[in-house]
Amino acid sequence: MDHRFDVTERFAEGAQFIAGSLRGGTSGRTQDVVDPATGETVYSYELAGTADIDAAVEAAREAFPEWGGATPGERSDALHRFAAVLAEDAGDLAYAESLNCGKPIKLSAEFDVPGSIDNAAFFAGAARHLEGKAAGEYSADHTSVIRREPIGVVGSIAPWNYPLQMAAWKVLPAIAAGNTIVLKPAEITPFTSLLFAQAAQRAGLPDGVLNIVSGAGRDAGERLVGHPSVAMTSFTGSTAVGKRVAEIATGTVKRLHLELGGKAPFVVFDDADLEAAVHGAVAGALINTGQDCTAATRAYVQRPLYDAFVSGVADLMATVRLGDPFDPSTDLGPLISHTQRDRVAGFVDRARDYATVVTGGEAPGGELAKGAYYRPTLIAGAAQDSEVVQSEIFGPVLVVLPFDSDDEGIALANDTPYGLAASAWSRDVYRTGRAAREINAGCVWVNDHIPIISEMPHGGAKASGFGKDMSAYSFDEYTQVKHVMYDNTGVARKDWHRTIFGDRP
Repeated sequence: MDHRFDVTERFAEGAQFIAGSLRGGTSGRTQDVVDPATGETVYSYELAGTADIDAAVEAAREAFPEWGGATPGERSDALHRFAAVLAEDAGDLAYAESLNCGKPIKLSAEFDVPGSIDNAAFFAGAARHLEGKAAGEYSADHTSVIRREPIGVVGSIAPWNYPLQMAAWKVLPAIAAGNTIVLKPAEITPFTSLLFAQAAQRAGLPDGVLNIVSGAGRDAGERLVGHPSVAMTSFTGSTAVGKRVAEIATGTVKRLHLELGGKAPFVVFDDADLEAAVHGAVAGALINTGQDCTAATRAYVQRPLYDAFVSGVADLMATVRLGDPFDPSTDLGPLISHTQRDRVAGFVDRARDYATVVTGGEAPGGELAKGAYYRPTLIAGAAQDSEVVQSEIFGPVLVVLPFDSDDEGIALANDTPYGLAASAWSRDVYRTGRAAREINAGCVWVNDHIPIISEMPHGGAKASGFGKDMSAYSFDEYTQVKHVMYDNTGVARKDWHRTIFGDRP
């Protein structure tokens, strides 16, 4: 079934979704949405202005008492309906994601969309399990109870690389916990966030629980983060912008959750399954055209396997098919924009002065030259302190370096400011166990790289931020823990009062 539709017609009313309806922005500035596979503008809309942010926050604030006061079962039922509507919309969501981002349709349809539907189903169940420590007499004269309560209005900012999944990761735990939310997607990728909100409305979520404001970061984003009625900010994006978000959030002492950049190491020990490591490296480096904070970017290979690994990765990369994102046989789509393509090319071109580009390192010609395509690229011979090893490139580029001892491999893996994800490859359980313990990252895969599941948390360490998306652990971000302590004695003058006035009774 063909799920293609005219985005201009679908979002004719505008790219803001506030209090249950689409509307236009009020900034006075227009944003073009470009298909990165062709370079053609497919939609134009007016960006959100300050008034739109204020209206969305007010809608969320008004919806909070009812939604926050709903029972866990009521919120769970609504999220189950939401998951069902998303499943009905799967084709439209996949089409919109591929059109907006240039993702191969097989990635959108088999990874982004089903993963987001599964997130909704997971949080529908998790909404019933917001539990605290069991009531008990931790003081002999009192009973203590722990309550988990929603925080209020959450203002979230999502990136352009996974618009649908990031909308799900931000929205679902927040509303499952009883919060209401204003989500700002990247202004260049609004489509699936808007479809996501419309699906929530069709599922019967009250107006104002989920609002979408499509605006520029420096205007809409900063207003949202700094808004006095926003109790929490969740941001996914670059470390540099994350620092700015943190600065603004401190002005109103908000709860803050940051998922920032990454530079994931891929550590291959000399007893690893070489074929598995080669295939894992190519898949882990090229997923979403390398525009993934957890993508494999630095392969450290123990010297006995190094040459064979370089040769195997180069050969496999050469078979990857670039093409039309809507062709089911396409493996690799374009980068998000020509600007991003040129940024990636700049990293590779500068690396030619100090390293070897083994394969790739260029944009394709012919029909693909119209889009923001870049060939899969492998770089060898770079120093550990070089730009391509230390900086986040965010493109289809893998850098490979050799190491000798296990100590050296783990030390090199930890030698960047980032700590989001990593993988270790070995047949030796003690080696992989050590790597999992000692590599400083929020996720360490063993003999694989990239898989995520709704039941397990995603988040980083060091300059990759703090806090968790997905899983029940995400409720730690979106709830506040309240201790309620009941006196059990009925005694008016208690023994401890003598420390303040009078003598022991």
